[in-house]
Amino acid sequence: MSHDLGVRVSLFIDPILDQISRARDAGADRIELYTGPYADAAAKYGLESKEAHEYWELYRDAVIHAKEQDLGINAGHDLNLYNLTRFCSIGSIDEVSIGHALIADALELGLKVTMQRYLDALSTGALLGR
Repeated sequence: MSHDLGVRVSLFIDPILDQISRARDAGADRIELYTGPYADAAAKYGLESKEAHEYWELYRDAVIHAKEQDLGINAGHDLNLYNLTRFCSIGSIDEVSIGHALIADALELGLKVTMQRYLDALSTGALLGR
């Protein structure tokens, strides 16, 4: 097993409580929540829409359940400057996969400006989640 080699095990899953419990049972240390549905709802209906909020609540419940299972939490897929702060206001998220959006934004804005914007979005989201 990867643990014998000192490797952290993470499973990429949907925010389904039973899947999260099974991840712990399978020996995972972390999960990475697939955030595509949240990002799609936020893009289509707006961050403050009922649809986006319902997904946000689904992910919040998944994060709470994962913490109860003593799992670390990563999140990723289509998270970007538009939706990242709101998503991270859930709290307790250890890492986000934002590489694609970050590089796409850097091509337009420059790397230094983009990095600062993402750092600001992440710190604001973390503060909101406390």
